[in-house]
Amino acid sequence: MAANHLICEYIVTTMEIKTDAYQVIEKTVKSSGNSGRVYVPKEWVGKKVKILLMEPLD
Repeated sequence: MAANHLICEYIVTTMEIKTDAYQVIEKTVKSSGNSGRVYVPKEWVGKKVKILLMEPLD
C-alpha cells in the first residue's frame, strides 16, 4: 500500500523582516569571479552580518 504524500508549495514574493542592528549600509552587489561581493567597512571584519536581497530575482 502506497503512503499518501502531501506536497505544499509556498511562493513568497515579499516579506517583512524586523531586526535589531548596529549599522545599515545599502550597496549594490558587484561581480567577482563566479560569485558576487559587497564591500563593508574594515571594522566589520570578523563580525556577524546579515545580507538581505531587496529586489526579486528576474
